[in-house]
Amino acid sequence: MAFDNLTNRLQDTFRNMTGKGKLSEKNITDALSEIRISLLEADVSLDVINELLEHTRSEALGMKVTRDVEPSQMFVKIVNDKLIEILGEEKSELDFNQKPGILMMVGLQGSGKTTTIAKIANKLNKEGKKVLLVAADLARPAAIEQLKILGTQIGVEVFAQENSTPVEVVKNALAHGKDFDLILIDTAGRLQIDDALMQQLVDIQALTKPDEILLSVDAMSGQDVIHVANGFKEKLNITGLVATKFDGDSRGGSILSVRYMTQVPVKFVGVGEGIDELDEFYPDRTASRILGMGDIVSLVEKAQEKMDIEASERSAERMMKGQFTLDDMLIQLQQVSKMGPLSGLMKMMPGANQLAGQIDDADASSTMKKTEAMILSMTPEERNDPKIIRSTRKRRIAEGSGTSTTDVNRLLSQYEKMQKQMKMLSRFMGK
Repeated sequence: MAFDNLTNRLQDTFRNMTGKGKLSEKNITDALSEIRISLLEADVSLDVINELLEHTRSEALGMKVTRDVEPSQMFVKIVNDKLIEILGEEKSELDFNQKPGILMMVGLQGSGKTTTIAKIANKLNKEGKKVLLVAADLARPAAIEQLKILGTQIGVEVFAQENSTPVEVVKNALAHGKDFDLILIDTAGRLQIDDALMQQLVDIQALTKPDEILLSVDAMSGQDVIHVANGFKEKLNITGLVATKFDGDSRGGSILSVRYMTQVPVKFVGVGEGIDELDEFYPDRTASRILGMGDIVSLVEKAQEKMDIEASERSAERMMKGQFTLDDMLIQLQQVSKMGPLSGLMKMMPGANQLAGQIDDADASSTMKKTEAMILSMTPEERNDPKIIRSTRKRRIAEGSGTSTTDVNRLLSQYEKMQKQMKMLSRFMGK
């Protein structure tokens, strides 16, 4: 996630406060000094830092300590509540008030604008909306072709015209799209804000009267993003931000800054290059993850979206009865693989952010693929009763999966340990 380094630094600060009977003014001052350095290193603007630290100092010095809660935990809660306020407090939804609903996507070149509008179209299409994508970026070579490819990939029609102007393209798209639920317009970007770009966007806004104008901002662009956002906001009715490359930068403080300085809500974050890798933005969940407290709700939602719940439940029921086979192991591996990189899942677990940083996703993925290949190289009888797998069978499985007998032995050893644990758990649960 974009805040990895910040999260790790803050966790160290809070850990140093743990166990203190009460917080003195010196404890609070020392902690705030460490937080200031962490935020500066994370590229958070001074305005945001000062607002957060002044509020935290005031609340911490005046807080009433209860017997049931450690002072350090109360301090974390103060920081958490203020972070949520800075990030926007409540989730901001797309809001369409006309038929068809109209959305404009704007931003600088390289901010991920075209890919992002396709991701949004994909999301809305999956929700049952009839979506039309409009290729109004005529400035960038291959922009139209890129949108057409993405449209084909997600099953959404793309309206495009060569040898025209962006305003004419949009005007014709409106006539063509009368029977659609939503029209999403990809506009031209520039390497920097200029008058010609802005006038073109102003003209399209006047023509379409869009319900939503989303600004694509690069989470890796540092404090420049505030200048960019304000430049667009001066001319256009920006209704939301989309932070792209949210998975690619360990700082990410610019998102805190741009949200606070512009007072425009963040609506989505891009968390990968895949067409499905666009998350709705929840201020409270993001604050929790920044502070290293995880995001269990998003983890559960990701599991529900990506996993075959019925297959998982059947497998889990057998496991609870102590009936854990290699087929069950395979099902669990395949379900976890669908949810994305292991380090990303670990970051959603409370307190596991630093552990996630030690995971090599490439190695983890390779190991899981090898394990899957070995299990699939076994016969149904072998998967159900691995005790029958002797030397000859091990060699056949290794050859069939492109692995070694050492790998097969390691897998069988891991399976045996897991099976013992499942049997112990089933006895404990009274199954």
